[in-house]
Amino acid sequence: MRKQMIENAAFDVATQVRAVEDTIDTALAEIAELQGRMIHAHSVSGVGIAVDQNSFEYLAAALQNLIGARGGMAHCHRALVEAKQNVPGLRTVGFGDTDPCPKTGHADLRVVA
Repeated sequence: MRKQMIENAAFDVATQVRAVEDTIDTALAEIAELQGRMIHAHSVSGVGIAVDQNSFEYLAAALQNLIGARGGMAHCHRALVEAKQNVPGLRTVGFGDTDPCPKTGHADLRVVA
């Protein structure tokens, strides 16, 4: 029973990590779209470039911070993969492909003892 509780908790953590990573990537795409819309709005308004310069700088700062958050999540993910080797019932035994995460798409998140 305890082993099942540990596996369920680990699965919940793994699922949430993937959700956060996906959310950050979605936010990055939304910022890129916003930048394009802001450039378009500026070009059709005919105002001087200084009028909306601050908004572009703030958006660039937000983008940079989000890229930093993405890197932080990558490090968190790696640390969790390493930490699970120290939790009884979560140690993995792999045969074949030794890549810890799939290159594309979403993996079927299963805990392997």
